[in-house]
Amino acid sequence: MRETVKETAEVAQTMEDRVELLVERVRSGEVRALARAISLVENESPLARPLLSACFPFTGQALRIGLTGAPGAGKSTLVDRLSRLFRERRQTVGIVAVDPTSPYTGGAILGDRVRMKEDLSDSGLFVRSMATRGALGGLARTTADVASVIDASGKDLILIETVGVGQDEVDIVRLADLTLVVLVPGMGDDVQSLKAGILEIADIFVLNKSDREGADRLEMEVRAMQSLSGVHGSWVPPLVRTVATTGEGIAELAAAIDQARAWLAVEGRLEERRKASWRRRIEEMLQYELLRELRRQGLTDADLDAHAARVAAKSENPYEVAPRFVAQALRGDGARGEEIDEEIHGED
Repeated sequence: MRETVKETAEVAQTMEDRVELLVERVRSGEVRALARAISLVENESPLARPLLSACFPFTGQALRIGLTGAPGAGKSTLVDRLSRLFRERRQTVGIVAVDPTSPYTGGAILGDRVRMKEDLSDSGLFVRSMATRGALGGLARTTADVASVIDASGKDLILIETVGVGQDEVDIVRLADLTLVVLVPGMGDDVQSLKAGILEIADIFVLNKSDREGADRLEMEVRAMQSLSGVHGSWVPPLVRTVATTGEGIAELAAAIDQARAWLAVEGRLEERRKASWRRRIEEMLQYELLRELRRQGLTDADLDAHAARVAAKSENPYEVAPRFVAQALRGDGARGEEIDEEIHGED
């Protein structure tokens, strides 16, 4: 018994030392260490939680800028152009590009990097592509954690590009300090892209591919509908026209970002946004930890499949099952799915 306790303590100490060394390397700007740390987080390694905990004190310095919009809006090219401009201004940049995962194969084509002219010799620029792995809302489940690791590495700005999203997939606002909504003319019913969810999250509207026919009409529609949204207080989201492929309007977009950042810097606005973001993230973390605890206690995929089958057959009530699982996790008694069945149905 004493040997087992000793071995457990030695393993814990080894993990702590590994995490401490890795964080030191990340903090020193070592690109390979940053890539390794992100892989541990994205793959939910046993080292992920202590790693994120060790990184947390060094986060909060980077401005997180989210870019969202319909597929084909030119988000990747905009990110590339913005990152190059910020590097010209001697600001360090991290990029997180999220691509969709196939619901059939589970694979993802991480094509956003293809459209970015990444300079591999530039230590001030770090680009990471990641798949959604089935998560909805335009982001992967670990995107926020990946951004935190990049933040801890000392980057000045983090650009987060979502997958092409719909009208209610607006998770980026829960992560980014500033949100850019990218619109393009000539994609069918332009007003469809301006429904409440997308309209209200925008700190800046980017009318990309503005050399196309219909740009003037789309701009007028945005201006007209802005009066319907008052969620930004004294900040009126500007609309910036760009042609990302040529670089037209990128300097004006960077200037709009600077103005929005200055607005956030007064009256505690940035702190309020981050507090609201952490409120939502803590809630998500609690949900994740609850399921994690149930898994630790023995809940398996087979158990969940069995419950799903019984619920679908109307032989089990999900509104009874779920609360009992929560009670089980809080008790920490290690009850398995079949024991929950006995509580619900009694002995046959």
